[in-house]
Amino acid sequence: MIVEQIWTANAYRNFNYIIACPETGEALAIDPLDHKKCLARAKEKGFEITQLLNTHEHGDHIGGNRPMVAATGAKLLAHANAKGRIPDVDVGLKAGDIIKIGKTVELECLDTPGHTMSHVCLLSHTETPALFCGDTLFNAGAGNCHNGGHPQELYQTFASQLSKLSDHTRVYPGHDYWANNLDFTLDREPDNRQAKSMLEAVKKTEPENAIVSTLGLEKQVNTFFRLHSPTVIARLRESFPDLPDDPDPKTIFLKLRELRNSW
Repeated sequence: MIVEQIWTANAYRNFNYIIACPETGEALAIDPLDHKKCLARAKEKGFEITQLLNTHEHGDHIGGNRPMVAATGAKLLAHANAKGRIPDVDVGLKAGDIIKIGKTVELECLDTPGHTMSHVCLLSHTETPALFCGDTLFNAGAGNCHNGGHPQELYQTFASQLSKLSDHTRVYPGHDYWANNLDFTLDREPDNRQAKSMLEAVKKTEPENAIVSTLGLEKQVNTFFRLHSPTVIARLRESFPDLPDDPDPKTIFLKLRELRNSW
């Protein structure tokens, strides 16, 4: 499986992706907002884009659909329940669906509500798994729930799906928010040495060559996975004095998401 991460350099700091079969050159484009960069990369690499996939319905993820389809004739895939919000969807996806690219690549569809209620992530069936997670999971962060989502659903997605994936799983998010999210981690957990080290590394790295994390690393530096950290809980109690003596993980997650909304 070939993964091309494309930095849009726009105000929203989007990443677009092309995933290709190394044997056939057939490719899938994920959230190809910057269609010109995506088409140019495909041409440069000799890929034929035959499918497009939107992780969810927000404009900064679907905005390149029409010119991409016009240029390639590719089929458009998205969550089955997003069809009313994404024009011209050809294939509605549900949990467990397998997306095949060429002869060698298979991606499993995960139904991952929270950021929106019609959000999918893709998990590769490869020796080292890769997760294309749109706006559900960010490097050192979690998606917001402002525009059609729900924080309780986001917690369930983290707790029942993402946290159970292999620690070796590589993480490919929809945006580059590394630095801001690590700043939040360190605000919540000032003694997190791994987060401090990562922030130093990120500041020396350009998004064109972004650091690709793993779920194992995320569990060390992403506050939304660190729900049992005594420091996180103690710091949270400063903002929420009525927090129970032994708060459950869901409560911690929801309070962290609330804080992050205005941080």
